[in-house]
Formats: sequence, structure tokens, C-alpha cells
Amino acid sequence: MRAKGKTRRLMSLGLCGAALAAALTAPAAHAAPAERHRPGDRPVWTPTATGTDARFRGLAAVNSRTAWLAGTKGTVLRTSDGGRHWRDVSPPGAAGAGLEFRDIEAFDASRAVALTIGEGEASRVLRTDDGGVTWTESFRNTDARAFYDCLTFFDSRHGLAMSDPVDGRFRILSTADGGRNWNVLPSTGMPRAQEGEAGFAASGQCLVSSGPKDVWLATGGAATARVLHSGDRGLTWRAAESTLPAGDPARGVFALAFRDRTHGIAVGGDYRPDEESPHASAVTDDGGRGWRRSATATAAYRSGVAWLPHSRSAALAVGPAGTDLTTDGGRTWRTVDSGSYDTVDCTADGGCWAAGEQGRAARLTGL
Repeated sequence: MRAKGKTRRLMSLGLCGAALAAALTAPAAHAAPAERHRPGDRPVWTPTATGTDARFRGLAAVNSRTAWLAGTKGTVLRTSDGGRHWRDVSPPGAAGAGLEFRDIEAFDASRAVALTIGEGEASRVLRTDDGGVTWTESFRNTDARAFYDCLTFFDSRHGLAMSDPVDGRFRILSTADGGRNWNVLPSTGMPRAQEGEAGFAASGQCLVSSGPKDVWLATGGAATARVLHSGDRGLTWRAAESTLPAGDPARGVFALAFRDRTHGIAVGGDYRPDEESPHASAVTDDGGRGWRRSATATAAYRSGVAWLPHSRSAALAVGPAGTDLTTDGGRTWRTVDSGSYDTVDCTADGGCWAAGEQGRAARLTGL
């Protein structure tokens, strides 16, 4: 989305899933903010010192010890010791160029691909193969009409990035060599966008994948908030209406999470802090063809969502006003933490990470 609408929207652990969900839902007093966590409390977000005040909307959790953060002021950080120390691995010159990182995908502690956002040449993709010691710019947008929001990878070679509509359709970039080279895919298989429709570069989760070929794209800013699905790595797409708030540039689906190719969760709402976000979460069990409102929705606007590891029913949703937990696949939610986070990611070995404003980064701990 161009001009005012897009500008307004831009301003703005070592536990298994079952054990973690059980601990979070055990009878206890209302969860304290992460800053008040004490040993022996039930699991909460435990902050780790990053040494910066950048806002991190890009997060790539590799495992319970290794994670990457990407954010404002051209900042990229990496930890390999569970967050005890964060190393500044920002690309040289990124801060001076005014680059804003909004998404990062990491394959391990050495290899990562990061996306900067903005109109025209502000949208770029950079890759590192040596843990951020050096970076190579592999894509720079030269079309002033394009504005890239998110990227995702199916495996270490195949990935996609998405731009807001150009000539009435969302634009998709594709790579088959781990992000070293990118090509714009044909738009013939993409449905036409609604008036004012765009993606939200809020958490790196407006474009997500599951398995070798399935990918979903979240939208907002138009009369209806939609989720688009492709089963062939972005060549053809089918659009489905979601049940989330719409009808305003600040409303829509902000983040998606799929635990397999059929079961997914959508969260979002209205990002403005003075506006309520009723019915701001939904679920699907048919790969995104149809969406149902959560019976008890997330408590407020949420910008990030992730399934807990090794769980078929538990997930976390985060936002500036707190963290919500579901233990029934997204049908009902309850608030478990009041700290401000923009994005969340969990790993197969049981690690869960969150990141957000003022350099905030945390791991879910407590057992």
C-alpha cells in the first residue's frame, strides 16, 4: 500500500510444548511482567540484555541457544549462548544508509538472510555465510512502486519475499539458491488486490511457509482482511477472507503460523493503541480456505504468533500490550504476560524467543 496508509502502519527455552503449556496454564496469580520474574515462578519471558534501543521486528530462532534479531537503525544481532551475550553483526553502512530491517530467516549460526523495508531501493535483501562478519546484498528493489514486507524459506535453498501490490497484484520474489539470487515471479497466478490492500511489516510473519511448497500471505488495509495461499511455491494463489478487523489502513491480519499444511492461526487487529481489537484472532483446519473466529480472542492487537514446539494445540501470540496463550489450537486465548513484544519464534529443541521495542529480547524460561 502506498502513501499515507503504508506510512501510518509503519510508524506505529528448553521446554517441550506439552510441559510448557501445562506450566503456563497451572493455577497461579496473573502473570507478572517479564521484568519481575523470580526464580521458581511459572514460565514467563525472561529478558536478555541486547545493549541497544533498536526495535526488533525480525527474529529467527535457530535453537534454544542461537537466535538472530533484525531491527531499526540497520541493526542485526546474534547470540549463540542462549541470550547471555548478543553480538552486533550489523552490515557495515546499514545504519548510515537508514536501512530498516523487518525480517530475518536463519538456517544456522552462520547463514542468514535479512530483509530491509521501504519504497524503492530501501527494500533490499542481504545474506551472510559467516555469522554476520560479512554481508552480501543479493537484491535491491529498483521499482519505486514496490515495497517489500516479509520473506520466508521452505528449506535452505528455496524461499520467497513479498511486496505490496504492483499493478494491482502482490509481487513475489523467488530464490532457489538460499537467497544469493532472486527473480520476480509472474503475476498471472496472483488474484487482484483490493483497493488499499497491503501487507504489514510488523513481525516478519506476513509471509509464512510450512513444508516444501505451501506458503501463506497475510493482508490488511482494505475492506476485508485476507489470507492468500499457494501450494506451488508462489506460482498460483487462492485468496480467502479472514474474520479479523478490516476496513482501515491500520487493521488486518498481521501474522500467521501454520504447524502443518492444514492447521493455522491468524492474529492481528488494529495496531493503534487507542483502538480496540475485537475478534483479532482466527483459526483454520483446511489450509486457509476457510477461517473461523476464536471463541475467546486474543486480548488485544497482536503482531506475532508461534506454535509451541512439539504441541498440536498450544501457541503464543505477542504484541505491544502482552502475550496470550492458547492450548486448544487457537479457539480460546488468555493473557499470560504483560510485557511488550512484536515478534515470537519457537524451535524444535524447545526454545521460544520474543523481541520488540527498546532493544527487548527474551527467552521463555521458568522450569
